[in-house]
Amino acid sequence: MRASTRAPSHARTDTPTTHSLTFARARTTQPRPRTHARARPSAQVLAPATGEVIGNVAVSGAEDVEAAVLAARAALPGWRSLTCKSRAAVMFKFQQLMVTHMDELVDLIMLEGGKNRQEAVGDVAKGNETVEWACSMPQLMPGQLLAVSRGITCHDTRDPLGIVTCIVPFNFPSMVPMWTCPIALTAGNCVILKPSEKVPLTMNRISQLLKEAGLPDGVFQIVNGSVPTVNALVDHPDVKAVTFVGSSKVAEIVAKRCRAINKRVLALGGAKNHLVALPDCDAEMCARDIVASFAGCAGQRCMAASVLLLVGDTGDLLDRVCAKAAALVAGQQNGQVGPVIDNASRDRIVSLIGASVAAGANVLVDGREWASREEGSWVGPTVLMVNSVDDPTMKVLLFKSIPKPQSQLKCNRNPVAKYPGPRPTLIPTQTLTPTGTLTLTLTLTLTLTLTLTLT
Repeated sequence: MRASTRAPSHARTDTPTTHSLTFARARTTQPRPRTHARARPSAQVLAPATGEVIGNVAVSGAEDVEAAVLAARAALPGWRSLTCKSRAAVMFKFQQLMVTHMDELVDLIMLEGGKNRQEAVGDVAKGNETVEWACSMPQLMPGQLLAVSRGITCHDTRDPLGIVTCIVPFNFPSMVPMWTCPIALTAGNCVILKPSEKVPLTMNRISQLLKEAGLPDGVFQIVNGSVPTVNALVDHPDVKAVTFVGSSKVAEIVAKRCRAINKRVLALGGAKNHLVALPDCDAEMCARDIVASFAGCAGQRCMAASVLLLVGDTGDLLDRVCAKAAALVAGQQNGQVGPVIDNASRDRIVSLIGASVAAGANVLVDGREWASREEGSWVGPTVLMVNSVDDPTMKVLLFKSIPKPQSQLKCNRNPVAKYPGPRPTLIPTQTLTPTGTLTLTLTLTLTLTLTLTLT
């Protein structure tokens, strides 16, 4: 692998220092010599804030996956034979290296992921918390011993599976890989990571820190690519388990593909969250937290609450939300709103806002002006009041009356899979019928309308 970078500057403006990286091949902790002279496909890595090409990453094919599996298979016996305490010692060193190189990793996340500085710091810090947890595994992994009958003792142990693969999304380049990789490694497994091809730089640098911490060659490797790469990893008979984080649609595909061949799989899909504001809410606190939730990380996180349901008279809460959303500034410093990941996401979100407006939605805060910037992939915070369930961008789901308000509300089991973009927050209309039945029309961010009738 070749890499040339400019030293990061801490006297920054709205955009982080540009790095230029070229990946000669799939990154592993053990560089492999090129064995093929033919040109390899590659993908450009773009800075969301500027649209600048900041790198080219080689797209791994089936042969790269096979080479990574062979390297992991060779490294597995030695790594697995170490005590859990010895493996945890590597994680201790790695954890400290993550702290030491915090600023460098933050710069990379801002550059390739578009986060503001505070969000990028949180990305690294939260990921490192899992590394710290992995350091405690010598106390967590011991099995149990129980005499269940006279002369009969049951003993359970925790043994490494072998080679596992982790497939992760773009929105948290450091934190989400750290959900699984440190734990799997400390447990004695070899890990092959497939990061999003949109944000490969951060985990490439982290792989170097793992190597510096003492991780043996072949124990942790990275392959890059999209669907063919994922399929090759999932289908490989030597890969014993798969973890996936991403959209619900793809999570279901990965889970079914693994289960069809009886392979262990943990597939986590998307999530969109609802906020309910009651008449006795603290309007200022709620407005602040609502805006931070839906606009933070440009809305590109599973904890973004993109739906606000107002119940009864909530005073000036809606006005406060709109005022705070409209006051947000584009940029990558603390408190500013960064770009979305790429132009495709920007265009999809803008298109959906336009379709909703054409269908009669009222625009309370319009972030489409940000999209006119010549550089980068920007969309401003947007608040819409949707007045019709016939909006073309929506799926409609009607709930029948529920006998008791406190009864469990059975919702669409997976509405989030239909949500194409994170940016706008929609505020519902509400009416009180003469019969005393409260009818709330709830709109889930341009794609889902729920009509709830509570008796």
